Amino acid sequence: MKAHEVSELHAAMRQHGIPGTLAPVTPEDPAGAWRVLDDAGRDVTAATLTAAAAARARQPARGFVVAR
Repeated sequence: MKAHEVSELHAAMRQHGIPGTLAPVTPEDPAGAWRVLDDAGRDVTAATLTAAAAARARQPARGFVVAR
């Protein structure tokens, strides 16, 4: 994932409660490629991107509650 995509993914992760830490692949080059790491330090970028895309695709449920 490129650096310009990081802020959008980070916002989606926060909004939908997707865990993970975003980190540059090469710490000396924050403008380069980035990845998502889990708590154990494993690369979970593909799973996180899939989860974020699925969460964005869900339609919000709306309705009304009528009390009697």
